[in-house]
Amino acid sequence: MRFRPLRPASTPDSTRVAVADPPETMRAAVIEATGGPEALHEATVAVPTPILSELLVRVVAAGINPIDAKTRGGTGVSSAIAAYPAALGFDFSGIVVRSPYESHPLPPGTPVFGMVPFPRSGGSYAEYAVVPSQSVARKPSSLSHVEAAGVPLAALTAWGLVVETAHAHEGQRMLIHAGSGGVGHFAVQFAAYFGAHVTATGSTRNASWLRELGASVVIDHTSTRFEDVIADVDVVIDLVGNVHERTGERSLKIIRPGGLYILVPTGSWPGYADAAADAGVRPTGYKVIPDGGTLATVGRLLDSGAVQVYIDRVFDLNDAAAAHAELERGHTRGKIVLRVSDD
Repeated sequence: MRFRPLRPASTPDSTRVAVADPPETMRAAVIEATGGPEALHEATVAVPTPILSELLVRVVAAGINPIDAKTRGGTGVSSAIAAYPAALGFDFSGIVVRSPYESHPLPPGTPVFGMVPFPRSGGSYAEYAVVPSQSVARKPSSLSHVEAAGVPLAALTAWGLVVETAHAHEGQRMLIHAGSGGVGHFAVQFAAYFGAHVTATGSTRNASWLRELGASVVIDHTSTRFEDVIADVDVVIDLVGNVHERTGERSLKIIRPGGLYILVPTGSWPGYADAAADAGVRPTGYKVIPDGGTLATVGRLLDSGAVQVYIDRVFDLNDAAAAHAELERGHTRGKIVLRVSDD
């Protein structure tokens, strides 16, 4: 097998843009303590310093995820925040400002997208972020930075659920709860791409859109109980949890013996594993893995048009509180994104 060498950083690259040295301080949306959406406010903080294999990235846009709102509210990963004020956020799309070494495959000026290791470092709701080079990929050329910022955490979670855990394949019967959300709309597309027969739950307004994404059947959760119209599925991907109308408990009743139940918000149902075992179903949770190689694969699917990202609303960085309030209203289609700086 022959391997093509990595292109050195000095090779001309039409996707690269000019970069300036970073300032000493930057704008960021931070919290001084956990609380409601109003706890988020803009502040001036120090620009972080990359070490070893880390990249320094100028953030153009930052994606917002439910875990961000949970963390801001005092759950999520808030217990691991070492100091305040803390900038929130995992997802970003932006431009590399500093690379670990001269011939690094992601040299300064490269458009990239990925996940920051918040709360081990500052979050992506900021003009600059430090990112492990293994957690990023080149931004898909067909996407704007705003679009790309809506991809990483949601798409990597969906890929892990559908491809790596459920092993989606031709003829497999899969039910995806909350198919129109950030993770859900990617999960529907990945499952359909790999040949699964997809049933998705969603609201009335999203039914036709979910079919466009690849769902063979859409169940309107506002008017129909899914267990009344579906049975003997191979896999249930539960993005809702058991707090809302006992979705988890009801899901176990429609999975075939030996089938798989994947619960993403595991905190909503601490006893899910025992309940699934009692029902003759294999249970598992899932946590996202911020792998740049997988993200590059997702990026190729996005560039090919096989998969799409849907951005519901875009807010400016200083409106992060309003963005969180919108997310918590619970009717988001796809993703909400913060515009942090100019492209």
